Formats: sequence, structure tokens, C-alpha cells
Amino acid sequence: MSSDRNESRHLNTENMKRKHIILLLASMALAGAVAGFFFGRWYNDNKRPNFTEPYVLFVRPDTPVRTVIDSLVSGAGAIRPRSLERCFEKEELSDKMKPGRYVIEPSFTSIYVARMLVFGWQTPGNLTLSGTIRTKERLAKKIAVQMMADSASIADALNSEDFLAKYGFTPENVFAMILPDTYQMYWTASVEEIFDRLKKEYDTFWNADRMAKAKAQKLSPMQVSVVASIVSGETRKAVEYPRIAGVYLNRYRKGMRLQADPTVAFCFDYKLDRILKKHLKVDSPYNTYKYAGLPPAPINVPPKACLEAVLSPEKHKYLYFCASPDFDGSHRFAVDYSTHMKNARAFQRELTKRQNQKK
Repeated sequence: MSSDRNESRHLNTENMKRKHIILLLASMALAGAVAGFFFGRWYNDNKRPNFTEPYVLFVRPDTPVRTVIDSLVSGAGAIRPRSLERCFEKEELSDKMKPGRYVIEPSFTSIYVARMLVFGWQTPGNLTLSGTIRTKERLAKKIAVQMMADSASIADALNSEDFLAKYGFTPENVFAMILPDTYQMYWTASVEEIFDRLKKEYDTFWNADRMAKAKAQKLSPMQVSVVASIVSGETRKAVEYPRIAGVYLNRYRKGMRLQADPTVAFCFDYKLDRILKKHLKVDSPYNTYKYAGLPPAPINVPPKACLEAVLSPEKHKYLYFCASPDFDGSHRFAVDYSTHMKNARAFQRELTKRQNQKK
């Protein structure tokens, strides 16, 4: 009987050991699974790329975090949205996200993007000023559509005596400071930072060599800009810039009235479909049909090529030009008025012919 009891105790002990071992193994397996789960999640968040497409993300000061996540899913092809949510929550983006222009690459992890947004690791973008810019409203819109600054704030700056005085310009002549080009800057740049960059480019452009060329033409930089703006208003054919610049400089030096149609268009805020004789009588210092000399300030933002054309004009004796009857955007030039009138009549005949053909 004693041996049976001993054997029973031994079996119970063995069973208890097996149960402990099984529980231990189960606990270890569970702990391993939990550790694996959390390690896998950490690895997904911190080490695995989470995007399929390059994407430029714009974040404004009032952009919700949810909107940013949705944009990254739809635009950058985020593979694991929940990973973004975890990292954004961990980095407290709801309170710390900074506005900016962020370039997202497919190789980026969720945590890297979260930290980009927290620390404001922006990528500079391009501010391109090109094409015809004849009004401050147009200029303000061109800048605002590419930057976070709104057009109203930019327009206010363009019309502010105090603000522009810091740069040595006024609301009337500020077009001279603006040089069409492509500028790299942060999307979140303030209005002042934008103008600082534009003034820096202006100062760079007006180096010693160009100042010497302006002096050789007996013009100040502002006067160069004024003539260049008239040239810009006359033609879009860059090949003609130096020749037309030469015409206006010839007239200016002879004391003749420039009689430039673009200056009359400026007097009417560029709202005229056609310039008629009655418009030539408008009383404005910008009306070069009424007043001799140069207008007080540029009538548009002239391209750099027009500025260069005024600094290095074509040398000739032309005093007149009119649109070519070929209707290709080019002009015919003349030294004397009688030849000019022949050219003008040739253009008018062709214009009348074309108008009759449309009837």
C-alpha cells in the first residue's frame, strides 16, 4: 500500500511539472508573440518605407492632421495608414505640426514624415515670375498662387509707401525692382522675405558692368526699366527688342515725343480694346503722345531681355516702326516719316482685306 501511495505521489508530481512546463512554454510563446507584434509595429513605423509615389505635400496653418493623412494616402500612396496615425499621435502632430511644402519620397518611413512635419523640414520650391505682368493685381496673384502668402497681403505691400521705402522704391516705381526669373525659396516665406529675395536679385542684376552700360546710354537704372517696359509693351518678339529699344532711345535723345501706344494703354489700366485718337489726348505724365521725355516709372514688369536690349541697343537711325502687314508679330522700321506712312498704309490695307474676308 505504501508503494502505491508513493507511486501516486510521483505521478502527481510529474503531472504538475508537465503542467508548469506547458504553462511556462505557453507564457513564453505569448510573450514572444506580443514582443513580435510590438517589434513588427515598431519596425513598420521606423524602418519600412511606407509610400509608393513621390508627392509634394502642402500644409497650411489650419490644415487638420486627418487631412494630411488622407492626402498622404491618396497622393503618396501610403501603404499603412495606421502606421501614420500611430506616428503622428506619438509625435503630437495635432499640436506641433508646422506648415510648409514637404517633398515625400517612396523611401520615407512613417516616423520620418511625422518628424518632418514637427520640425518643419521643408524642401524649397520655385517662385517663377514670367509672362506679361502689367498690373500689381496680376503680380500679386502670380506670387500668391505659388506661395503660402495671400494675394491681398502681397498687394498691400506693393501699395505701401512705408514697406517699399525699405527697399528704395515706391508704389509707383516698384515694377523696376521686380525681375522676371525663377527664385528658390520656402513656400512659407513671409511677404517681407519674398521682397527681400526680389531685392537681392535686383541688386545682383545691377552689377558694375550693367551700371556702366546704363551710364553709357546716359540713363539711370530706373530709366532703363522705364524704356524696357515700353519695349516689352510693343512686341513679344525678343529678336526685335534691341531694335525697338534703339528707336525709342533715338527719339528720346532727339527730344521727340516717344508716342508709344503702350503708355496710353497704361493710362487706361490696359482696359482698351483699341487705342483711338481720342485716347491720345488723356492728360497723364505717362501719355507719351502728350508729353516729351520718359514716363515717371515702368508701365509693366519688363523681362530681363528687354533691360539688356536697352543697355545694349541696336545702333541705327530708325525713328519709326509699325506692325508688319505679314501679321506675324514683327514690325517694319523707317528712318523718315514718309516711309513710315507707306509702311502704315500697307498694314492698314492688309488689315482691311483680312477683315473683309471674315464677313
